[in-house]
Amino acid sequence: MALPMRKEELKYTYGDYLHWPEGERWEIIDGVPYDMSPAPTGRHQGVARELSRQISNFLLGKPCTMFFSPYDVILPEAGEDAEDSETVVQPDIVVICDRSKRTPRGCVGAPDMVIEILSPSTAAKDQNIKKALYERAGVREFWLVSPDKSIVTVYLRNESGKYNLPKTYDSEDKPTVNILPELTIDLALVFAEMP
Repeated sequence: MALPMRKEELKYTYGDYLHWPEGERWEIIDGVPYDMSPAPTGRHQGVARELSRQISNFLLGKPCTMFFSPYDVILPEAGEDAEDSETVVQPDIVVICDRSKRTPRGCVGAPDMVIEILSPSTAAKDQNIKKALYERAGVREFWLVSPDKSIVTVYLRNESGKYNLPKTYDSEDKPTVNILPELTIDLALVFAEMP
């Protein structure tokens, strides 16, 4: 898709994004659009499916809710309306415990947890730009999942608003979800071989 021409000094907003053609997946970070094609691989989808299954099964009957991509997360600056926000992303998985952030169009404000599953085409953006974005926005727990290496890197937000040094887990581990301390994720199932 060719995006509408904009003057260089202007940036895209969530309001612009709402008028883009359906069926295409885009994210906007600090006003800059990022195309989310190509579609994820089967391995990526398998990892996302198993993580989603374990989390959603745990959340049955609990106040937090899990959503998976495509699901818009709009991150307005303080005092900014959602439509004026220059940031809307579609993380692979989000957990939201504050119901007031959920709208018919997605989440407005920082989810409690974000999981990004690395793909060759998005790995650098996820590891750098989006990690910094989630830290700045106030996401309490951020997981980066590498299907190719069968590892999970977990970042937890500390009292000063920064992410602590990450902890890394492999397919033999069962890490606890910090925001849901009764939930452990069986990474052997997450990284089971896909056909």
